[in-house]
Amino acid sequence: MEEYNSEVELSINTGNEETDATIEELLSSFSLEGLLERTLHAAGITQPAMLTLIVTDDATIQDLNKRYRQQDKPTDVLSFPMLDKPLVDAPADHLWALSEEQTGEVSEAVNSIPTFVTPSELATNLGDIVISWPTVVRQAAEAGHAPVYELLYLFVHGILHLVGYDDATEAGYTAMVDLQRAVLETMKWNSGDE
Repeated sequence: MEEYNSEVELSINTGNEETDATIEELLSSFSLEGLLERTLHAAGITQPAMLTLIVTDDATIQDLNKRYRQQDKPTDVLSFPMLDKPLVDAPADHLWALSEEQTGEVSEAVNSIPTFVTPSELATNLGDIVISWPTVVRQAAEAGHAPVYELLYLFVHGILHLVGYDDATEAGYTAMVDLQRAVLETMKWNSGDE
């Protein structure tokens, strides 16, 4: 069995214990850590990383979407990066933009605070990914593939957001979709697999 240096903390809370158990069983046959490392490798990142994956319901993700993105509707996946700047080396139109504070328009007091650097022997904490299970099921049915494929596809999408990719531009969207498909193909799995 392969040993992975990266870590995924999984939390499942859809509000239904039976659904939670089903999701846990579906994911038990996949190595989320392995998928994390494959995604990092595809993005050109070799250092180990850690993140939290939360699988929840539409109401919870709608609340988060409203609070953090000012969009009062459920969505499929949200990513909350812990990084100050993109970790991935990609063209600027593929990456999330830095805020004014991050581009140097900050006060001297803020600039004097040292940046936290993760020691090389420890995994870098990328942040959190939140996925709505009911939306996963709906999107999988619409696309004609298994819900677990949709969940893993969105997990990879979330990882790419955490390391710096953004799909706000056509170039960024295309790069992310290409990477997502490539990563899932390394698992010898495509959207038609059960």
